[in-house]
Amino acid sequence: MGLKSSYTMLAPIYDAVVSSATESMRIQSLQRIDTAEAQSILINGIGTGLDIPFLPGHHSYTATDITPAMLNRCQRQLKKRPLNIELLTADAMDLPFPSDSYDSVVMNLILAVVPDPLKALQEAIRVVKPGGKIYIMDKFLRPGQLALLRRFANLFMRHIATRTDVVFEDLLEQCTDVTLLNDRPALMGGWFRLIDLERRPQ
Repeated sequence: MGLKSSYTMLAPIYDAVVSSATESMRIQSLQRIDTAEAQSILINGIGTGLDIPFLPGHHSYTATDITPAMLNRCQRQLKKRPLNIELLTADAMDLPFPSDSYDSVVMNLILAVVPDPLKALQEAIRVVKPGGKIYIMDKFLRPGQLALLRRFANLFMRHIATRTDVVFEDLLEQCTDVTLLNDRPALMGGWFRLIDLERRPQ
């Protein structure tokens, strides 16, 4: 089953399954966004809009998801809290935006979902401006971590909703144009992490 098909099926129940379990982590993640000046921000993988209640209100947002069914539910969130936000159907691994378009990129629970997380990270780096930030919240294995149960679960989970075998350090070592600013645990003993990157000036 493809990612678009599986999340179309999950859209009606996604909030019930994910919302309460991830709310505190989302708040932590979105508090990292610089609020000093208005920015253009890409939310890469907005899903049903669970981030919307916690977004700083004075920024200009573009929010993408590969699944129209998820974006339809996101529209409901926007009715509760209108923001300056444009919703677009787009693939995180092939973004339809020019390079150097955004001041910041938010990637909450997306790198461990897409089939090719390296491509998704490289696309985020491409569209953020030099000196811009990429804020990541997701679940990653540590280098050399056996985590046999998680790796076994990945054989099934990757076809339904998410991957459980992504090692962030393996992605980062192939992205030489960003600097790691911060990497800290967020949930479940550090399986979920908050990671801040900055694109190096050209």
